[in-house]
Amino acid sequence: MSDRWVIHLPITAPDLLRARIFARTAARVLVRLSARVEPGGVTVSAEDQQGVRHWVFCDRPLPGGARCALPVDHLAPCTRRPSQP
Repeated sequence: MSDRWVIHLPITAPDLLRARIFARTAARVLVRLSARVEPGGVTVSAEDQQGVRHWVFCDRPLPGGARCALPVDHLAPCTRRPSQP
């Protein structure tokens, strides 16, 4: 048995775009609370097709071991942190 447990927290949104936005926001808030949050693994799915998952973050590897923190469909070059408005 694994020493790690994964939390599955169903939250509904009206469409894929808003589900991704909400998931990104939730992950970024939770990362501030715990280093155990892995935002790169965040996915969303339709309620009746939970086996079909859509990635939220790009999560491509970057030089130095960091991962891209931008949305999965970004057009800008990959970066560790999203730019602040």
